[in-house]
Amino acid sequence: MKGNFEFRTRKSNRSLWVIECIDPNCSWRLRASKIVPESTKFVIRKYVGVRCCSLLNRNANHRQATYVVIGEQVAPQYVGVEKGPGPKGVQTFARTKLGAQISYYKAWRGRKHAHTLIRGSPEQSFHILPSYFHMLEKLNPGTVTRIKVDGESRFKYLFLAFGVAIRGFRYMRKVVGIDGTFLKGQYRGVLLVATAQDGNGQCYPLAWGIVDSENEDAWTWFLTQLKEVIGDTDELALISDRAPSIKKAISIVFEKAHHGACAWHVAQNIKNKFKCADIMGSYWSAVNAYICEDFAGYMTEISHRYPRVAEYLENEVGFEKWSRCHYPGLRYNIMMTNMVESLNSMLVNARDFPYVALLDVIQEKMSKWWNDRRIVAMAITVPRTPSRESEFRPRFAQSNGRHTLQLNPITYHVKGGELEGVVDIFNKTCTCKEFDIDKLPCVHAIAAAHHAQVSVYSLVSPYYTKEYYVLAYGETIYPVGSQSQWDVPNEVSLSNNTGD
Repeated sequence: MKGNFEFRTRKSNRSLWVIECIDPNCSWRLRASKIVPESTKFVIRKYVGVRCCSLLNRNANHRQATYVVIGEQVAPQYVGVEKGPGPKGVQTFARTKLGAQISYYKAWRGRKHAHTLIRGSPEQSFHILPSYFHMLEKLNPGTVTRIKVDGESRFKYLFLAFGVAIRGFRYMRKVVGIDGTFLKGQYRGVLLVATAQDGNGQCYPLAWGIVDSENEDAWTWFLTQLKEVIGDTDELALISDRAPSIKKAISIVFEKAHHGACAWHVAQNIKNKFKCADIMGSYWSAVNAYICEDFAGYMTEISHRYPRVAEYLENEVGFEKWSRCHYPGLRYNIMMTNMVESLNSMLVNARDFPYVALLDVIQEKMSKWWNDRRIVAMAITVPRTPSRESEFRPRFAQSNGRHTLQLNPITYHVKGGELEGVVDIFNKTCTCKEFDIDKLPCVHAIAAAHHAQVSVYSLVSPYYTKEYYVLAYGETIYPVGSQSQWDVPNEVSLSNNTGD
């Protein structure tokens, strides 16, 4: 192919293959036949390698440069990477490495064929999915997998939660962001994800799902599986956008958990619906207000300028869904689902993969995160996680010079600065509400702790400590390895792993 030589097939059947140069005056030819009749392998019986064809018969638009050949040649460039060369990159590869000029469409088909060779076809993916899940559960104890099929045993939904993440959730604040992102493969679908946030402010994926679309049935099924692994308590907060299907599914599945809206999505709705980007400063101040009196002041500003926006936030969305001070549960400082968005963007290059290949990418990334973060956690030299330590230091400096008056054995009145505070160091509360909501000592609590000669570290929620950070990543997520090495019982099939 590099020499732009083309050949024609003179004879081809199940046991014989004979090819020759397209120039009838050239003696180049090859003859191959089966080793034995029942074999699938051919052996070259005769080969004449001398070429004497005219240069006029050489063609860079090589007839043998099919998309299958191109795909086979370029396939190694997709091993171990998520993206690899695009169609234009395949055209360049064919020209520089194979000496063939190919069209963009042929390059696209060659790339698609290479993907199939490396990652399997969608049909193969559906076929091996039960075996793949069996191996994940076998190598990662406590892992929960589910496959739901329709009445004709065709794939409908899947659910995956690694055992290490389920066990690690006990060391997370009980705030879970949920969202979905469209897949781009042959059968499309939507990837659903539920993630917590660790004590260092990083996403902590809990569960993954693939469904047909973001509809009420799909979300209800996914959340039902999620409830089995994380439970349902008053302490649990579920944060999402305001899609009706999610809202309805949460109300069906979770009886005790509180549902909150992503403040960023609410902001986008305001800008798109009311065209009032100039009010967003007041909106975000209202979102992050700890005290309801401050919140009311910001809402008054919004109401005076855009009464319809204020009405929308109060009556259509509801203050309790997006406002920190009005939220009925505990969502700490997690007001947005950006932790979920970061996971979706992380998988942008794998969204057209067959499902098993996509799950492989997820497993590989989670394995790396757990290892990398374990190393970081073990190296921490202070009692708190790095991000909380950096957040804590300015508060520590601001607490200096505050006047502190002890009211009783556990209560202190702290003056100075823009806002006074009454701190209960036993119940870990302060009238400024930062201590209550964030579960990190505010400047008043730090000043009170100094006055009481109490360690400030004792007032920090355990969720922010090095101990919990280490425990959260203390285990390992293992890959399933090559399919040839799988040990799967014969009875494993779509029908025996169908979470209803």
